[in-house]
Amino acid sequence: MARPAGVRNGRFGGEAAGFMHLIERYLFRQLLGPTLLATLALAVVGMLSLSLGALDIIVHQGQSPWVLLKITLLAMPQLLVLILPIALFVAALVALNRLHTEQEIVVCFASGMSRWRVISPAIKLASLIAMIALVLNLWVAPFAERGLRREFLRVRTDLAASLIRVGEFTNPAPGLTVYAQDSDQNGVFHNLFVMQEKPGGGDTTFLAAQGKIAKRNGLPVLVMRDGSNQEFASTGVLNYLKFTEYTFDLSQYLNADKLLHYKISDLYLHELLFPDLTQQWEQTNRIEMLAEANARLATPLYNIAYMAMALAAVIGGSFSRLGYGRRIVAIGAAAAVVRILGFGVQAACDANAWLNILQYAIPIGAAWWAFAQLFRQRLNRFVSLRALTRPHPAMGAAA
Repeated sequence: MARPAGVRNGRFGGEAAGFMHLIERYLFRQLLGPTLLATLALAVVGMLSLSLGALDIIVHQGQSPWVLLKITLLAMPQLLVLILPIALFVAALVALNRLHTEQEIVVCFASGMSRWRVISPAIKLASLIAMIALVLNLWVAPFAERGLRREFLRVRTDLAASLIRVGEFTNPAPGLTVYAQDSDQNGVFHNLFVMQEKPGGGDTTFLAAQGKIAKRNGLPVLVMRDGSNQEFASTGVLNYLKFTEYTFDLSQYLNADKLLHYKISDLYLHELLFPDLTQQWEQTNRIEMLAEANARLATPLYNIAYMAMALAAVIGGSFSRLGYGRRIVAIGAAAAVVRILGFGVQAACDANAWLNILQYAIPIGAAWWAFAQLFRQRLNRFVSLRALTRPHPAMGAAA
């Protein structure tokens, strides 16, 4: 007994829809893998660059490698926001070029998939990465930047690192020279030398077997043990004194500015959009704060724009077995120009608040142009098909 036509058509339609969903998942996976690899590669390069830039913390500040690693990791969210569009663009070009060259995308079109359905996995991936970038911009990056600012303040105020460097004479402040031959894991310095020059002339020299930085009454001090004090007065008299323990005040050599000052990049979105205008600093920098807020909302759009441009470079033109080198180079140059314009507009917005609209217009305009290139070929084919099926005027006259 034959099945009704509606049942057969419904089953066939369901199987076709399931097949197309399977193809979409396959295309998504083909794009996701290269994107993760490109992001990881650029992140590693960025971490190496940050580590080399912060190597001074270990060499001159006497900090441990863990401090360097912590500072590098805290700087990564801001770096990820910059490299995600680039990684997505490069990965999309590689994956799409391979799929198109191997005619897999051609098979998708031949199976009845529309152009929008073929590119939808790429747009979904770009939208997902744009959401990740938005979360990084609004919450993760400001939190990490604040932690980075606190860590830098702690390094600058680390007296053991800034005043005393084992094995070398240092001048941490005018009129003060410090030397320590060795130190142990407990922070105790051995064979310590301290020379203090007096403003009115003369100097005082301390020699101690041991010394350690501590706090007395909330103020930093250098506690020296088993040493001697030699004071050469301006009158030419030398005073010599041996001591079991001597406390040397260090507070006079500290930087007076030890408060934690957040920068504009450290503020959350609501702090940027709604500044406290009773504060002089926020009154002065409110235009820059507004530019930063709009930049955080606009920069995730570059992920979608770059994906659309990658799609236009590969799918936006006619099929070629020889590859799409020229189109890829042209679109790559256009992508670089778009991002440079974005940076330029963001800098210009620090002085002109009305230019903030351009921070959104540039990525949206780039995406619109790329989508126009993608769907223009479809329109041309439709027009060509109508031209082929239209009766010729001579044929009409003959009839």
